[in-house]
Amino acid sequence: MSDVLSLRNVTVVRGNKAILDDVSWSVSVGQRWVIMGPNGAGKTTLMQILSGYIHPTRGSAQVLGQTLGRTDVRELRMSVGITSAATAALLPPEESVINTIITGAYGITGRWRETYDEPDYERAEELIDAWGLRGLALRTIGTLSEGERKRVQIARALMADPELLLLDEPAAGLDVAGREDLVRRLSELAADENAPVLILVTHHVEEIPPNFTDALLLSDGRISAQGSVYDIISSEPMSQAFSAPLAVEFVEDRWYARGRTPSKARRARN
Repeated sequence: MSDVLSLRNVTVVRGNKAILDDVSWSVSVGQRWVIMGPNGAGKTTLMQILSGYIHPTRGSAQVLGQTLGRTDVRELRMSVGITSAATAALLPPEESVINTIITGAYGITGRWRETYDEPDYERAEELIDAWGLRGLALRTIGTLSEGERKRVQIARALMADPELLLLDEPAAGLDVAGREDLVRRLSELAADENAPVLILVTHHVEEIPPNFTDALLLSDGRISAQGSVYDIISSEPMSQAFSAPLAVEFVEDRWYARGRTPSKARRARN
């Protein structure tokens, strides 16, 4: 497998603090990663590097074979799809669903004077069907529910057929039904061998879709653990990363976590 991402001793310093500290990590074609860690662990900064919006203070970061600081990141970003609260805030609420999705082909927000070819419209229609948006195509973004907007954002991020798709807390703000619908759709996307490499940031193990392959845990700017999702999203690595006794279970293709009392945690280790 070839590397889609390659970080070598990456450090990001802000003021006197290392937000990321000596991070080395590689992602290969076909992998689907989940990133977890406590608040302030460096997840947002890591995603900013992966999307080419910031460069490391020290170390080397290669995204899709391009070394940050030595490439035109504007072109690189056309091959990286991203969904996040920051990108969602840029979408005009008065724009229609179909226009919001199709403008993702050029990475712009809102229709202006640009033109699109028939394949662009066909691609947008495919994504509308794939993400359950058929009855919403002419609705404006501002009239959608949170779950509907999340699906529009992902469809838009896929519009340009990216090689890498970054999903920054896609289930945040959803109710249980909306979360489960999104997890199911992301699981189907992860199972598609033609889908881009997926990297999902989440705060909750219940939001990890089936078919994800690997996991990275961050703690205080450093990598706490990385490897197979089944090894990493488990009680001991998660307890270490979050500095709290956690019981993590994998049941019927999904993860669940709960706190353990210190006495039970000691007995489990013994």
